[in-house]
Amino acid sequence: MPRLMIFPKLPTDIQVKGLIFDMDGTLCLPQTWMFSEMRRVLGIARSVDILDHIYSLEVAEQEIAHEKVRQVERTAMVQMKPQPGLEELMVFLEDNKLLKAICTRNFNTPVNYLLTTFLPKKLFHPIVTREFKPPKPSPAGILHIANHWKIEPKHLVMVGDSVDDMLAGHRAGVTTILIESDVNSHLKDAKETDAVVQRLDNIISLLRGGIEIADRMPVVPEEEVRALDE
Repeated sequence: MPRLMIFPKLPTDIQVKGLIFDMDGTLCLPQTWMFSEMRRVLGIARSVDILDHIYSLEVAEQEIAHEKVRQVERTAMVQMKPQPGLEELMVFLEDNKLLKAICTRNFNTPVNYLLTTFLPKKLFHPIVTREFKPPKPSPAGILHIANHWKIEPKHLVMVGDSVDDMLAGHRAGVTTILIESDVNSHLKDAKETDAVVQRLDNIISLLRGGIEIADRMPVVPEEEVRALDE
């Protein structure tokens, strides 16, 4: 029998209106081997960004490289495990009518697998995947979501586990929350990180306590502005 979770309502003057989530390492537990394997099949060094490398290739070679990466993601997909506190946080957000979206560098199949397997009937919209360009650490995907919701970035939160998530959120002018793990502790003190939690349901106490929202203007490079209108 499903466990009944009842949370006190948030005060009506809460400044946070919506949360944007990364997927790998955020909604599900991190699988750090996945990125090493992607670089292995592509033949690139650890210092090279995977998507930057793919988009630097000739058009005919890009789809071949994308498929190599997608195959790694399919393997990781079936090993996916939910992040602790996932269900509790989702119930809380829905009870308090806070919007939810996803902004990930993954492709759509693993995202759909996570939603249907661990979050059935939970509404995330929009869902920004790898098809959206430019990807994180550009703020364009987050600002696209803010524009869709018609909400100022300062009223939104980006939840993630990587430097790309923190950079994208900071540049978008939203508050950033880092899901801490044994591989990303170095990000705790980064200027782009506004708050740190060990579990997703720790975010509930942050929201109930009135998390201090960031008050900074979005910073979008000129060449990325066009993505916000697409």
